[in-house]
Amino acid sequence: MRLELESVTAAYGETVALRDVSLVVPSGRVVALLGPNGAGKTTLLSVASGLLRPQSGRVLIDHDDVAGRAPERLAASGLCHIQEGRSVFPSLSVADNLRLFAPAGAADAIEMAVSAFPRLGERLNQIAGTMSGGEQQMLSLARAYVTKAPLVMLDEVSMGLAPIIVDEIFVFLRRLADEGHSLLVVEQYVGKALALADLVYLLVRGRVVFAGEPSELEGSDIAAHYLGAEVAEIA
Repeated sequence: MRLELESVTAAYGETVALRDVSLVVPSGRVVALLGPNGAGKTTLLSVASGLLRPQSGRVLIDHDDVAGRAPERLAASGLCHIQEGRSVFPSLSVADNLRLFAPAGAADAIEMAVSAFPRLGERLNQIAGTMSGGEQQMLSLARAYVTKAPLVMLDEVSMGLAPIIVDEIFVFLRRLADEGHSLLVVEQYVGKALALADLVYLLVRGRVVFAGEPSELEGSDIAAHYLGAEVAEIA
């Protein structure tokens, strides 16, 4: 599934968060969306998933303009938006969360989730809200897998997690990529994001200031200015 934002401007009231932004996530590719805090990254994902209607511009999924379409309709068409934070039902068991995530009639949701995150198999009867933050994030991420969504957008899914959990999450993202999912990744671990990505966009103050391959961004003056030493993490 291909996603394209074409000359998108978006605002919260009178505060403009995106200014004439264009971005493409080709089908089956991984795109990293990077930038300093307040750059507009979360806003861009919100526009793409239908949570925020753009003031102008187009949002295209497989060349169909979906700007302004309801989020539930976009989700039903195959777009999965994993927002920042733990997107789980905290009062339900892990197994019940997975059943709710899965499309109607999907009998393999639990099996798929456990294959991606074996730790969830040990927690199926546990109330989700009583798990650790890392385990809850695994459960949240499992939604991208059990829904079999061809297009997955992820907003700072490693935020506040221990390094060992972050490593597990990036193994999972690589698995999604290798299986042909299109990914748009907003991520604080710049080096890990660039190592995963086929393409990268750098967003600063609501504008795209760089678009290209990760190797082009590495060592560039603009990357060093806005992203700092984290760019040097690339292996």
